[in-house]
Amino acid sequence: MSFSNRSGRVWVAGLALCAALLAPAGAAETGTMYRCPGNDYNNTLTAKEAKDKGCKTIDGAPITIIQITKQRPVPAAAAGASGPAGTRIDPSEQRARDSDARRILEAELKREEERLAFMRTEYNNGEPERRGDEKNNQKYLDRVSDMKAALARKENDIASIKRELAKLPS
Repeated sequence: MSFSNRSGRVWVAGLALCAALLAPAGAAETGTMYRCPGNDYNNTLTAKEAKDKGCKTIDGAPITIIQITKQRPVPAAAAGASGPAGTRIDPSEQRARDSDARRILEAELKREEERLAFMRTEYNNGEPERRGDEKNNQKYLDRVSDMKAALARKENDIASIKRELAKLPS
């Protein structure tokens, strides 16, 4: 195999780089894994250093080390909307918030009850009017069952809004 002068130098330089990367990092690194007291695992000790520290060799066992990070405290802004721990909301401000929440929930309850009333009239006690595209009886039955399920969901939604309203102070 013949190389030109320039590509030969590149090839030799690449080979030298690979050899440098594959060689041990230092004379102290032996490739033998030691387990030292305190669950300290080390492969950079010499045999004499390992013996002096009371380390034992580990043969053929793969080691997985998982570092545990300390949990950081949650910032006060993320802890809650009420502010840092130990601070209280002014009672008048809390009453205003509660009245706003009550007003919003009551408006939502009214909308949902109106929607439920409309759905009940459309459902017509389980016998809604047939549409033109429902010549197949199964399509009609599927629509009726969908309407019944939607009514049940709407009733559950209204019940949950009422529960939320009951939690708020008057």
